[in-house]
Amino acid sequence: MGDARARGLAAVSAAASADELAEVETTLFGRKSVLGQIKQTLGSLDHEHRATVGRALNEAQLALREAHAAAADDLSTAARREQLRSEQLDLTESLAGPGRGHLHLVTQTTERLEDVFVGMGFTVSEGPQAETDWYNFEALNLPAAHPARSMWDTLYLDLGERTELGDGEGGEASNVLLRTHTSPVQIRVMEVQPPPIYTICPGRVFRRDTADASHMPVFHQIEGLVVDRGISFTDLAGTLEEFTSAYFGKAISSRLRPSYFPFTEPSAEFDITCVLCEGSGCQTCGRTGWIELGGCGMVHPNVLSNCGIDFEEWTGFAFGFGIDRLALMRHGIDDLRDMYTNDTRFLAQF
Repeated sequence: MGDARARGLAAVSAAASADELAEVETTLFGRKSVLGQIKQTLGSLDHEHRATVGRALNEAQLALREAHAAAADDLSTAARREQLRSEQLDLTESLAGPGRGHLHLVTQTTERLEDVFVGMGFTVSEGPQAETDWYNFEALNLPAAHPARSMWDTLYLDLGERTELGDGEGGEASNVLLRTHTSPVQIRVMEVQPPPIYTICPGRVFRRDTADASHMPVFHQIEGLVVDRGISFTDLAGTLEEFTSAYFGKAISSRLRPSYFPFTEPSAEFDITCVLCEGSGCQTCGRTGWIELGGCGMVHPNVLSNCGIDFEEWTGFAFGFGIDRLALMRHGIDDLRDMYTNDTRFLAQF
C-alpha cells in the first residue's frame, strides 16, 4: 500500500501539463489501478484485516486526490499565466527612437505641483466635473447676475431629470453645468471636513472659449484652500512666496496686487517674476518683469457660512491658477493648442 501511494505521488509530481496529469489520473483512480485492484480484494479478507486494509486504502486515496487537485490548480494557474504573457499587448506608442510613451505635459505639471504642495503640508482633493449651480456659484458668493453665469461663458447640461450630484441649497437639476473652476471642490471639502483645512484641488474645468494661442474650452486649474484659526493675509503671501521659490527656483519671486473676487475679501492678483527674463523685462512680460499667474484672497465670510463654518472662529485664504498656463511658462511654449494636437514630435520633447 505504501509503495503504491509513493509511486502515485511521484507520478503526480512528474506531470508537466494538464494532459499528462489527466493520463496519470487514470492510473491512480481507475478500476485497473493498483489501489483499485486492492479495493476489489477487500471482500475476500476477514473482518479484522478488511478494516485495517480499508483504512490504509482510504488514507492513500485521500492523499493522492489532494495531491492531484493541488497539481491541477498549479498547472492551470501556470497555463493561464503563460497565456496572458503570450497575448499581452504593448499599448504604449514608440516615441523618439527606442523611447516609450510618457505622461502628457499637463499631467507632468499637475504631479509636480501636487508634490510641491504636499511637501508644504497640503492634501489633494478631487470632485465631480459636472456640478450644480449651488456648488459652482451660489455657495461661492457669486450673485445671480454675475457674468460667469451667462450661457455665453458656462456650459450647462440639459439632463431632463434630477441628478445624484447633491443639490445643496437651492441646486436644481436644470442648473447642472460643467464646472468653470475647481472651487466647488473647496465647498465640498468644507461641508464634510471640519477645520483646520489645508488642501489643493487640481482638475479639469470648462468654459465656452474659442481655442486660440492662450485659451481652450477645456483646460486645467489648481486651487488651494486653508481654513484655520488666526489665518491672515500675511500667511497667504508667505505661502505663495514659498510655493514660487519651490516650483520655479530661488530666482523667481511673487507679489500681490489688489483686485476683486466675489468669493474672497480682500482679494489680490498673484504675479510672479517673469520666468524668461527673471525680472529684467522682455517682450513676454511687456517689459514689466512680472507675469500674472492667478487670483487669491481671504475666504469671504459668506462662503464660510454657506459651508457651516463659523467665520468669527475660523479664517482662511484661497488661491488658484491655470496648470496649462504654468506648463507654457515653465517650458517656453508659445501656443497652448500645441499641447492638444497630439503631435508626437512636439510631445516627445517633454
